[in-house]
Amino acid sequence: MARDVIHTELAPRAIGPYSQAIAVSAGKMVFLSGQIPLDPATGEVVAGDVTAQTERVMKNLEAVLAAAGCTFANVVRCGIFLTDLGDFGKVNEVYGRYFPANPPARATVQVSALPRGVKVEIDCIAVG
Repeated sequence: MARDVIHTELAPRAIGPYSQAIAVSAGKMVFLSGQIPLDPATGEVVAGDVTAQTERVMKNLEAVLAAAGCTFANVVRCGIFLTDLGDFGKVNEVYGRYFPANPPARATVQVSALPRGVKVEIDCIAVG
């Protein structure tokens, strides 16, 4: 997959692990539904703070990507939903480990609530 990171000095620099934009050649597009921190073995929300919850969300996304024949390297866009934007830094720390170079485009928003009372939900789009 041809994946080009787009950057211009005429728009604000990224303030976290994301790119201003990603351009890709046409290919198989995979749209992942939002994942929340459910343990797939038990169906229960994982114990712990937003850091532990984000780690589980990323593992869940990784599993769905693998089922589609993709990895995080194929991801071109993510959406992050937080119940508290005060958790932005902690979520970025975990999220950034999964995208060590040329991270995808991204939006992060605060929402009033998420399913099952969790603190974080992430969805993404990948191109294979």
